[in-house]
Amino acid sequence: MHMDDEPNAGAAGGGRALSAHQLALCERLLAAPVVAPPTPWRPVFEPYAAVGGLLGIGFGVHPDSGHDLVMVVSRDGHGLFDAVTGERLARDRDPDPEDSTPDAVPDLSCPGLGVLAGSRVRIAGLFGGGLHTTTADGWTLEVVAPAWPNDRVLLSTDGGLPHPGPHGERWWHVFHSTYSELRTAGFSPSGRTLAVATSSDLTLWAR
Repeated sequence: MHMDDEPNAGAAGGGRALSAHQLALCERLLAAPVVAPPTPWRPVFEPYAAVGGLLGIGFGVHPDSGHDLVMVVSRDGHGLFDAVTGERLARDRDPDPEDSTPDAVPDLSCPGLGVLAGSRVRIAGLFGGGLHTTTADGWTLEVVAPAWPNDRVLLSTDGGLPHPGPHGERWWHVFHSTYSELRTAGFSPSGRTLAVATSSDLTLWAR
């Protein structure tokens, strides 16, 4: 959802102005402050893991603990985090050039590292791809930009936009990307982890 910085402005070149419904929705999104996700979600990092030059992320599963894992691809190499504890489990500062970024292969994947070695992990971010936007038990994630180019990440249990109820009851503005470019946001396949990745950092919540 992209809207102009000025909600009541018409499109450049004499284009049609936003409808009353669009204006009202835009104003509601702009007015919603950033809040923490509700219970049972908890932050994994305090408040995030700094990853300069982040390009994208992907999910895996620890073969022993069953924890969600997050693989991070950046201009400085690859890393692997435990999405429950926040521990960095592995780091490769010098991956093979042909596998250093996911755009080298059709499925946008990179070789796993650490406990994921021997497998490939699909990476969502700068080069495309995407993470899950819903969970089996009714959580939804959306990225909106009522004041483009700054993206907002919305978490909800009301099925998604237009979010008819009050902010903080069944929908929450949990992240506002004002300082870095949003790379991707979404849930792990298990639905137990919520991730937001920007060009400079990784934010995780777990349940």
